[in-house]
Amino acid sequence: MTHPVHTPVVAADGGLVRFVLADLLAGSATSMRIELTDAGAAEPWLTRLVGAEASRIALDRGHADVPARSELATLALLLWARRWWPASQRLGVPSLDPALLDLEAAAATAAVEDVAEGLLDSFEATPAELFDAAVAGGALTGPAGEVRDLCGRLAAWFDAQDDVERAEAAAGLEVAGSQRAYALAAGTGSGAPGDGVLAEGRASVDWARVPPGVLDAAEDTVTWRIVAAGRIEVEVAGAFADAVLTAVATHDGEPFAEVPLDLGAGQFAGSADLDPAATRLAATPDVHIGLVVGVAAEGVVGTTPQDRAAVVALVRARPPRVWTLAERAAAGDAAEEF
Repeated sequence: MTHPVHTPVVAADGGLVRFVLADLLAGSATSMRIELTDAGAAEPWLTRLVGAEASRIALDRGHADVPARSELATLALLLWARRWWPASQRLGVPSLDPALLDLEAAAATAAVEDVAEGLLDSFEATPAELFDAAVAGGALTGPAGEVRDLCGRLAAWFDAQDDVERAEAAAGLEVAGSQRAYALAAGTGSGAPGDGVLAEGRASVDWARVPPGVLDAAEDTVTWRIVAAGRIEVEVAGAFADAVLTAVATHDGEPFAEVPLDLGAGQFAGSADLDPAATRLAATPDVHIGLVVGVAAEGVVGTTPQDRAAVVALVRARPPRVWTLAERAAAGDAAEEF
C-alpha cells in the first residue's frame, strides 16, 4: 500500500479524491482519481463536479480518473503540506507558518464548495473553522498584499454565506510585514562516549509518529545512550515548536523504557532510570536496541527512509512559480535573515 505521505487526498462526502504527489508538487497535476465509498452521498456533488456521463461511469465502477480541478488540487496540496511538509534546516527546506497554511486552506475549501456544493459536507474542517484557526494568534504575518487579497476573497465568500461576523473579521484583518519567527537550532550532541556507556546509537524520526511542524525532517537527528548508572539519555536535534513527545527504547521490537522529552535550546532531550534487568540487557554484547520518537504503537503506518528521501527531493525541486503563500512568506523571511 502506498503510504499517505505520497498520496495527497481530499476526503469528500462519500468518497476520496486523490492526486499524485510528484505532479501536485510540480504544479502539473492533469488528472485526479475519485474513489467512492458511499455512492448515494457522492452522487449529487459528483455530477456537479464532472458532469452526468463521467458521474455515471464513476458510480458504476466505484472510481474514475478525471481531469484535475485546480480548486481540489490546491486544497489537496495544502492539506498535505499541513501534515507532511518536511521542514528541515539541515536539508534547506523552510518551516511554513501554520496560520498561513490554515488561511490558504480556508480559501481553498470555500473555492471547492463553490464548484461542487456538498462535496465537503463531511470534511474535517469548514472554511469558518480554518479561518478561526488561522487568526487565533492575532495579526497574520506574511506578504501583506497577498494576505490581504486572500482575506478579501474570504470576506466576500463569508458575506455570501451570511456570515457577517467573519466577513467583517476577514475584511479588517491586520497583517504584519514578515513571517513569524521560527527559531530552529541543531542542538548539541551527546557527549563523547567514555567509561560507563553501556550502549549508544543514532536514530531517525518517523514523520508518521510525531506531530507535524515540530521536528527537523532530516535523518539521524536522534542520539541516545545507556549508562552504567542505569539511565537512558535521549536527544533529538532540531525543534521548531513545543509538543508532548516521548521516546521509546525497544529490544527486538519490544519496549523496555519510555523517556519523556522536553524542549530545550533548539532540541528535545530527556532521560529515564532503567530497572536492573534493562541495564543488564544494555550491557549484553551485540544486543540490538532501537529507539522510536513519538507514538510507538504498532498500528501507526510508518514512513521509511526511502519515503522521506523521495518527499524531500520533490519538495526541494518545487518550482517557485507554484509556491503557496506560506512558501513565499518563508522564502522572504529566509532572505531577510541573510
